[in-house]
Amino acid sequence: MGAAMDPATERPLPPATAGEREMLRGYLDFHRATLALKTEGLSDEELRRCATPPSTLSLLGLVRHMAEVERAWFRRVIDGEDIPLVWSAEGDFQVAYDARTATREEAFAAWRTEVEHARRIEATAGSLDLTVYAERAGQEVSLRMVMLHLIHEYARHNGHADLLREAVDGTVGV
Repeated sequence: MGAAMDPATERPLPPATAGEREMLRGYLDFHRATLALKTEGLSDEELRRCATPPSTLSLLGLVRHMAEVERAWFRRVIDGEDIPLVWSAEGDFQVAYDARTATREEAFAAWRTEVEHARRIEATAGSLDLTVYAERAGQEVSLRMVMLHLIHEYARHNGHADLLREAVDGTVGV
């Protein structure tokens, strides 16, 4: 049986009862879908609209940032891939936020690619207890911690997306 869907938004609802791994997957996918919903129906120009000067924060910048977060934690940390960030070879996470010349197509293509890699890496991991050394964090981290961290990142940035979307066209509550 597939995930229940929120009838108002077509996003998968996280399970109300499930094992830990299924619950974490459900909440992560719910928050991923929420970010995508916050951008629906907007032009590239609207997606690039900044929050409040001097901030460069925009909906498109959030999508780019979350592509970096997915890549960094799942591919670089959990899978140990020696790859740069998507938008910064120097490892500067702030570069992704500056979406002044970005397009929906390039941002979402990168984000979808990283989400699919993350899902594959998580699905093939033997356990949430899988631990690896995260150089940037300076400590061992588990897959469980990474999934919880991503849920936290999405939830926080979805709050930003609420405000950004409302400023663009008045849409609230998605």
